[in-house]
Amino acid sequence: MRTVLVVAGSDSGGGAGIQADLKALAALDVHGATALTAVTAQNTQEVVATEPLSVETVRAQIQAVRDDLDVRATKTGMLYSPPIVKVVAEELASLDTPLVVDPVLVAASGSSLHASGLPEALQEHLLPMATLLTPNLHEAETLTGAPVREIQEMKDAAQALHALGPEAVLVKGGHLEGELVDILYDGTSFRSFPGHRYRNELHGSGCAYASTIAGYLALGRGLSESIQAARKRVAAGFATAYAVGQGLRLINAGYTEDRWQVWTAVRDATEELLGFLGPDLVPEVGINLGYALPTADTLEEVCAITGRIVRIGKRSAAVGPPAFGASRHVARIILAAMQFDPASRSAMNLRYDEGLVARARAAGLEIGTFDRKDEPAESETMEWGTREAIRQAEAFPEVIYDLGGPGKVPMVRFLGASPSEVVERVRKVVAP
Repeated sequence: MRTVLVVAGSDSGGGAGIQADLKALAALDVHGATALTAVTAQNTQEVVATEPLSVETVRAQIQAVRDDLDVRATKTGMLYSPPIVKVVAEELASLDTPLVVDPVLVAASGSSLHASGLPEALQEHLLPMATLLTPNLHEAETLTGAPVREIQEMKDAAQALHALGPEAVLVKGGHLEGELVDILYDGTSFRSFPGHRYRNELHGSGCAYASTIAGYLALGRGLSESIQAARKRVAAGFATAYAVGQGLRLINAGYTEDRWQVWTAVRDATEELLGFLGPDLVPEVGINLGYALPTADTLEEVCAITGRIVRIGKRSAAVGPPAFGASRHVARIILAAMQFDPASRSAMNLRYDEGLVARARAAGLEIGTFDRKDEPAESETMEWGTREAIRQAEAFPEVIYDLGGPGKVPMVRFLGASPSEVVERVRKVVAP
């Protein structure tokens, strides 16, 4: 069991701070040890009070962990004051392991989480030790004294912060207007990490992100690989965020990819579908129903029906059970749709029928379409067609159809957040 030492503050609401850090690490099967720097009284709406611990207590915690546990990486979050920053830097100096510094200054609710002089203390004592510094736009502005509101300014800030000593700087673009992208600078080159922009700001996302990177570093992965893997997990945390109070929703920092739940969802929805779907809507190529893991970006991370659903006499039947990697056709549809909306994780196809599309429109479903004659040479039809239909539609489509082409049969696809939602939409159209 690998261990990450987290030096940060406590969030009584359980959404950020040490609480989010430990959930994120546990989801990686990494042990989280802690050195608490401050206790906050906060909830999803505000920080009510903050009580920093004494530097002696912070020092004793770090020493106790360092002297006994095999620490493979360290992550710092809320450090609150210059004296705490200094003692943390002194005690971490003897640890020859990766250090991820998340320069926490303000809570997601807008409340300050630091005393006077903290940015300067970070610059002097901790940044020169960091393997990776992970500021958001506000933190980058505070640490550099320059505005950081667009991609070029993010790159400028990353270079300026790198000059202060960290091996690499990841400026997070969650608060950018428009496209979401994080910028990594390692002193030699830049790397961009684009992502999907979620509608709502969440509590705890920065903590979970930095801790997950530290967790992957502790597991022996390289820096860029750790960042990319952490982004996938944080995306899953956004997609499965939840509400516990009246303010900000919380990132699901402890989310784990449950393949069993995905598999059973496909199995149960398939059984439900076969209960009402007649063979007349099964195309010659068969039907498939797929469901992707929240972080899916490969065909092997989409569960679908082995051998598809086919016509057998006067009934429809599934050839085999659900399996990950069982489909290329429906999996490509799902992965393309998830590029626009990560929550659109399920899809299935049906034989094209003009009346079917008309009933779908009458049922209030959003309709999209594409024309195969516009398909670029050497493109993959399902990926290109899905993206094209989504781009052209006024709203995100729940049904996408095309009229086929030379050697290509026309087809209708139903999209949704889950197999049960997809099957319910099909039922609404074929068995009103």
